[in-house]
Amino acid sequence: MINVIIDEFTPCLKDAKTGELVQTEVIRIKRKTFLRKYNRKTGWYINWASLITENEIYALVVEGSVDIQGLVAVAPDKNTNALYITWMCASPDNNKLLSEDVKYFGVGGHLFAIAAQKSLEYGFGGFMYGFAANQNLLQHYVEVFNGEIIAMLHPYQFAIDEENAKRIMEMYDYDWTDDEI
Repeated sequence: MINVIIDEFTPCLKDAKTGELVQTEVIRIKRKTFLRKYNRKTGWYINWASLITENEIYALVVEGSVDIQGLVAVAPDKNTNALYITWMCASPDNNKLLSEDVKYFGVGGHLFAIAAQKSLEYGFGGFMYGFAANQNLLQHYVEVFNGEIIAMLHPYQFAIDEENAKRIMEMYDYDWTDDEI
């Protein structure tokens, strides 16, 4: 389920109060115990620890910290020759659906760029698909990323092709680290 809003196209995260650009990194999370605090009760929509056995989970963090701004869970789908975005959400501080005063702009787009990069690494050329949380978000992804409505397995299923994935990756800048939690 994907429930992020693409609020601004910023190469880095943009501090909502100061306008300052903040550098980011991507960290892979492998420890279930670390993810236990990221759950429905704390504003993360799902118990992220439950996703770790069948997915790779990546965190978008402020550079040099483990200050998580968003999470994305992905799995390669060889049957469709695409990356399946299992879950994607911004932290409660960055989620416009939960807070009027977000901390950073640009989180949602960065998470899509991370998924596109993983799709490339799996040999899918950037092709990815997932399920929007609702009709409004589905239309948002179609408008912002030129996503295509598929609606085969779920009414809000959509895909982003290789060309549009490349554009997403060109918009956002972050460092991949070898760090794992």
